[in-house]
Amino acid sequence: MSTSCFDREDETFIVLVNHEDQYSIWPHWKAVPGGWSAVEGVKGDKKTVIEYVEKTWVDMRPRSLREWMDQQTVGNPD
Repeated sequence: MSTSCFDREDETFIVLVNHEDQYSIWPHWKAVPGGWSAVEGVKGDKKTVIEYVEKTWVDMRPRSLREWMDQQTVGNPD
């Protein structure tokens, strides 16, 4: 049985972000999938990149939802 590269603690990962400001970790040697881009300067072991994501991605809502909710608040002041 083989182990996924995502399960390996000794793998080197990068951090990806998409147009909705959603984050993912990704093995550094795999091609970056369409719709995602690598975060510049973030590369390391699994623990390091997960810590970066946890520190950076504090609002799990997609960007489009955050913007929509902001517009609802502006359009309907209490």
